[in-house]
Amino acid sequence: QVQLVESGGGLVQAGGSLRLSCAASGRTFSSSAMGWFRQAPGKERVLVSAISRSSDYTYYADSVKGRFAISRENAKNMVYLQMNSLKPEDTAVYYCAADIRPRGVGMTQNEYNYWGQGTQVTVSS
Repeated sequence: QVQLVESGGGLVQAGGSLRLSCAASGRTFSSSAMGWFRQAPGKERVLVSAISRSSDYTYYADSVKGRFAISRENAKNMVYLQMNSLKPEDTAVYYCAADIRPRGVGMTQNEYNYWGQGTQVTVSS
């Protein structure tokens, strides 16, 4: 079992920054790939970024490349999403998710087994 709790969301002006944090409980964190998804109103939940178990591989959606950075600290059971140069179109609920398969990094929702409750990010223009 993995329990995930996100924090760090909020209201920010366009061009600003936020750092999302995801605290994980459970012994499988270090053996899990981790992902950040987001869901805007009326839209599907999409993968924003993902990171492998040892941090040797990261993925970013084209829409956030060069602006967002994912990282993790296995010793602290934490994963982060640093979001810079935020745009109004980044407004969404952001979810942390764990992929507990033995290898690979999930690219779709179906490959993630555990989810946090989400944190709202609102970017004003």
